[in-house]
Amino acid sequence: MIPDFVYTPPDVAIPILHEDRHILVVDKPAGLLSVPGKLAGREDCLVSRLTALRWDALLVHRLDCDTSGVMIFARTKAAQGFLGQEFEQRRATKTYVARVAGEIAGESGRIDLPLGADWQNRPRQMVSHEHGRAAVTEWQVIGRLPGETRVRLTPLTGRSHQLRVHMLELGHPILGDPIYATGPARAAPRLMLHAETLALHHPASGDLVSFAAPCPF
Repeated sequence: MIPDFVYTPPDVAIPILHEDRHILVVDKPAGLLSVPGKLAGREDCLVSRLTALRWDALLVHRLDCDTSGVMIFARTKAAQGFLGQEFEQRRATKTYVARVAGEIAGESGRIDLPLGADWQNRPRQMVSHEHGRAAVTEWQVIGRLPGETRVRLTPLTGRSHQLRVHMLELGHPILGDPIYATGPARAAPRLMLHAETLALHHPASGDLVSFAAPCPF
């Protein structure tokens, strides 16, 4: 979180996209932490809200507080371990929709820049060829407006703030980003980043399943 971050989680219901005995898939709203924050006043989060509804919901992965979209939870320890491996072994595939500042040249591309923590300016991440870990993002233009571009982003790795830093390095920060955007690009009412789809193998059947949450912006 940025140092002057004021946590005001949205008072909204959590849309459930799918549930069965093994998994629970939801559409996380923007502005809600995935897990409790370390500081007082940040206990309200997606995990706490979900376990109040489904006591057996178990965390598998996270989304940034300001990012909305598809998240999957396990409902058994076995399912949690299986799904964790789906992410760790990069068998899970995700796509995001973002609105970024400026008009991107070209229609698609690939960003391959290693990322690491900017220790002097936490929680910022930065490109670091010396100490960073490999990070790869594919992007595709899906819409254009004067002064901005709508893109679909596919992260091939799962580094912290990967999409946000990669788009910044491309010269097109995500609109509304409270950490990386500056000037007019920061003025959007929220971070314009949404986890649109998630595909992975089901922990019980082994079948490839896909889930989607409509983009709210």
